[in-house]
Amino acid sequence: MNILLIVVDDLRPVLSCYGDKLVKSPNIDQLASHSVVFSNAYAQQAVCAPSRVSFLTGRRPDTTRLYDFYSYWRVHAGNYSTMPQYFKENGYMTLSVGKVFHPGVSSNYSDDYPYSWSIPPFHPSAEKYENYKTCRGKDGKLYANLVCPVDVTEMPSGTLPDIQSTEEAIRLLNAVKTNKQKFFLAVGYHKPHIPLRYPQEFLKLYPLENITLAPDPWVPEKLPSVAYNPWTDIRQRDDVEALNVSFPYGPLPDDFQRQIRQSYYAAVSYVDTQVGLLLNALDDVGLSNNTIVVFTADHGWSLGEHGEWAKYSNFDVATRVPLMFYVPGMTTSSVNQGGRVFPYLDPFSHILGLVPQGRRKEVVELVSLFPTLAELAGLQVPPVCPETSFHVALCTEGASIVRYINASKEKVEEEEGGCDDTYRCFNEEPVALSQYPRPADTPQWNSDKPKLKDIRIMGYSMRTVACRYTVWVGFNPSNFSADFEDVHAGELYMVETDPNQDYNIYNNTSHGVFFKKILGLLKH
Repeated sequence: MNILLIVVDDLRPVLSCYGDKLVKSPNIDQLASHSVVFSNAYAQQAVCAPSRVSFLTGRRPDTTRLYDFYSYWRVHAGNYSTMPQYFKENGYMTLSVGKVFHPGVSSNYSDDYPYSWSIPPFHPSAEKYENYKTCRGKDGKLYANLVCPVDVTEMPSGTLPDIQSTEEAIRLLNAVKTNKQKFFLAVGYHKPHIPLRYPQEFLKLYPLENITLAPDPWVPEKLPSVAYNPWTDIRQRDDVEALNVSFPYGPLPDDFQRQIRQSYYAAVSYVDTQVGLLLNALDDVGLSNNTIVVFTADHGWSLGEHGEWAKYSNFDVATRVPLMFYVPGMTTSSVNQGGRVFPYLDPFSHILGLVPQGRRKEVVELVSLFPTLAELAGLQVPPVCPETSFHVALCTEGASIVRYINASKEKVEEEEGGCDDTYRCFNEEPVALSQYPRPADTPQWNSDKPKLKDIRIMGYSMRTVACRYTVWVGFNPSNFSADFEDVHAGELYMVETDPNQDYNIYNNTSHGVFFKKILGLLKH
């Protein structure tokens, strides 16, 4: 089996196949209709570089020792094998297009080439213009705005990065078909990462009068101040800066909140078209029947919930990601020679109600991607890491989730229903661990992206089907140690009664069992 890994930047599960009533995502929905879709998948840290290094190495941020953007794990923590490196060592041609590793120091300025990739990774030439003044204001002048619908023909080189990435990925698919080599192709799309710069025609899909505010656009009363992210990067954009919003809690005007949400949706539909063109090309080269397709994101993004924007937190809106696996012959039956699995669907004319082939409610983590893909491809699954694994090149801190992809719906429901001891169930149920660093107990200018030397507090978050439990503890950046005797704040949200996680009941609930559980998980 070949592997096609599609990673979207900052994409929360606002997709029709995840039940969103507004978004138009027919191509991703079509992929979901042939896939097993995980409703409760979580990133290990809600910021780009740490999350990507985590799932590409199969190790948690405390093991990669990357919580910011400024170190390379092979030098800083341990010479860990990566998922593409493992496939490369097992005879695969490994190829990277767009934003897969985070560029810069965190991937040694080379996207970890030549360890991870067979040929140098491709970066679109238009990438360098992402933060330029390319957004035309009402006065006709150009700005570096957050909300940035554009005429693509007016852009530098007349294109956008994700369009270039799709073109290169299609070129590579045609090349691997010609040389008949099995491949691991990772394609990383930039949008909907800010700036929300996308072809302006996608705005037509989302009339402003249809855009609502977040259901909870206020800062929750009992939210510990350490948990709040003050969305500093958004404040620095020209259009947001002009609003002169007070730091850190001052709300954005309602009409501008709607514009951000509108542009986020438009950017998602723009990415959907790129995914559609890529999957259509997989059909064109006749490889849909022997290529596993994985679709996910590096983390989510807040759209005004809890008065927050961007990522940088432990809330579900920041940590929850779409995750789906298309496995020919397992999640869907094979298609006849010449038959099409993924015909391109135009979001302007297709209103589809496609439902996922299988939906799984189990809580899963992105750190499980490495062992899962190894098992699906028939490779030996990397061993589980020992408690301290800095000296171990190949191991994983995630568990393979093939059993959920392969299981019949009846079997999964039977397993879910077969437990009557609450404490035992709680101890055995799958959980997801996420974490986020802070420089102080109150929001600072660097709260969202503290450098390692400035980290003083680490928020560890445990997500189960029933709840999210977070504990903020003292952290020493010189020896990477968290002090669980030094608890600064805590959060506990019961998801069934409080799905948006607005009512923190940490202070009026006994939570010793949660603390003990998270401590046990982090130690192992």
